Amino acid sequence: RGLMEITFSPISLEGQAEYNRHLALCGQKPSDYSFVNLWGWGREYGLEWAFLDGYVLIRQTFPQTLYWAPVGDWKNADWEKLRDALPGDACFIRIPEQLKIIWETTMPGIRVEECRDHWDYLYDVNELVELKGRKFHKKKTLLNQFLRDYDARFVLLDEKTVECALALQTDWFLWRNTENDRTLEAENLAIVKVMHDWSRLQGLIGGGLVVDDKMIAYTVAEALDETSVVIHFEKGCPNFKGVYQAMNQIFLERCCQGFKVVNREQDLGDEGLRKAKLSYNPEGFLKKYRVCLRGG
Repeated sequence: RGLMEITFSPISLEGQAEYNRHLALCGQKPSDYSFVNLWGWGREYGLEWAFLDGYVLIRQTFPQTLYWAPVGDWKNADWEKLRDALPGDACFIRIPEQLKIIWETTMPGIRVEECRDHWDYLYDVNELVELKGRKFHKKKTLLNQFLRDYDARFVLLDEKTVECALALQTDWFLWRNTENDRTLEAENLAIVKVMHDWSRLQGLIGGGLVVDDKMIAYTVAEALDETSVVIHFEKGCPNFKGVYQAMNQIFLERCCQGFKVVNREQDLGDEGLRKAKLSYNPEGFLKKYRVCLRGG
């Protein structure tokens, strides 16, 4: 059999609908693979894709070349054919557990490493709306304090209100980025790109909190499937105590009642972020792995 030809091209808005059809067939949908995520971070990682027979192959070209999980129907793909077509030292990152298991049974000899820094945090939507019991006591107190101290109005993000969120993001970046942090800069570029293309991206859900006609917090999210929603970005003005607890709770209550699970993405090994994400009591994780096809 002939070798499969793989031709990569940059992530494009034109491919969005076809990509989403493939994503719908994945057995697990990590936050990394939503089109919004690929579009936002595309420039940062030099992301490219190739539409192949039955799935979409994604690779990043920066800071080094690495493949991401193929997106599509994992159970019926010819994985050996893919292995033959890729360079011998090809390594994949952000591989969800379900695909890892399929690969272990269909491609003997692969090398697998667990990547805790990339695990998605999964929470129960109702728990985060109700904040009941001792484990949420601190969050509930901060939320109540915020509601008592500020007369905040909730608004949905749309083409117009996203401009206010963009203004807040610009301010937030200036407050936070005093050390010229490369990670914050990359995230800022991704957020600006998504907000800029708001009306061209399918399925975005967003909300903001407004006090005295000024947006003081925003959330950008989207549905991953019928039961789960992913929070891509969430920022608040540091001068308002409890603003994050309020944004989180109010957004879920107003916009996410139909969902069971909220995915709050990974911590990338950042200790402060890990602590913050654990403090919301995740009900589980979507585990991810690094896989080298020839054990290299």
